[in-house]
Amino acid sequence: MTTRPHRVAVLVLAGAKPLDVGIPAQVFSNRPSMPYEVRVCGPRAGTVRGGDGLAYAVGRGLEAIDWAETIFVPGYRFPADTPPPKNVVAALRAAHDAGKRIAAISTGAFALAAAGLLDGRRATTHWHYTRVLRDRYPDIDVDEDVLFVDEGTVLTSAGAASGIDLCLHIVRSDHGVALANHVARRLVSAPHRSGGQAQYIERSVPEPTDDTFATTREWALRHLGDVLTVDELAAHANVSARTFSRRFRESTGYSPMQWVLRARVDLARELLEQSDLAIDQVAARVGLGTDANLRTHFRRILGTSPTAYRNTFQHG
Repeated sequence: MTTRPHRVAVLVLAGAKPLDVGIPAQVFSNRPSMPYEVRVCGPRAGTVRGGDGLAYAVGRGLEAIDWAETIFVPGYRFPADTPPPKNVVAALRAAHDAGKRIAAISTGAFALAAAGLLDGRRATTHWHYTRVLRDRYPDIDVDEDVLFVDEGTVLTSAGAASGIDLCLHIVRSDHGVALANHVARRLVSAPHRSGGQAQYIERSVPEPTDDTFATTREWALRHLGDVLTVDELAAHANVSARTFSRRFRESTGYSPMQWVLRARVDLARELLEQSDLAIDQVAARVGLGTDANLRTHFRRILGTSPTAYRNTFQHG
């Protein structure tokens, strides 16, 4: 039985930023390897004047939102001074009321805010506009320290390339690690390991904010099945354990062993999706020792069990 592709609409508003438009259009592009169908639309069919001297020729209007199951609102210039058209606000509210998933990249969050979709929710936007968003819409819990926020059917991301993180998170939520990694390779992007469905955390293995100890992190990912200690990691990085721990936390926000644990859980997720290994074999392969240990960390980090996760993504 052939499953119909999931329908994605990318809504281009006046002043739209080209990268923000291109990211979801590219990630969810219509191709044999992707279980999605994407349509780009505007407030009405025709030309939409964008930012950075560009204009967009969109062949569809807001009827694409009625068609879609997921709607992306890319960022646009001067969001505090340019409220979205009333028909866009009404369309976003109707889509939300219908239970559709609505995601904003960067300043696209202002369109969601204007529609009242972020009231009482945690959300983010481009760092340059977080204070403006907070001041303009005080009912929103604005978080300026994250790449994206998943509030179930409403998602927001920070600026520019963090839209890739959000899109990969959605692919990962819908279809698991393997397809998200496939998309990341196609984009020549890091496969940001950002969790699964609503009960899972947003980010499993944190991406560093710089390239500190990049070689050591890559080495650790190749040796997750071995015994790894802070001393061994520090020795590989050729610094003291104390210096390594301090600088590693500054780079990732996690201690070295917290990072290793989450990397092991992520590797377990891939094995649960792509192999028929028993749970205890998966635990041994990723360096967590026993199936009981794997279940404990899986439950704490992801909010579910290895068996339930496998059933969701391997047979769902």
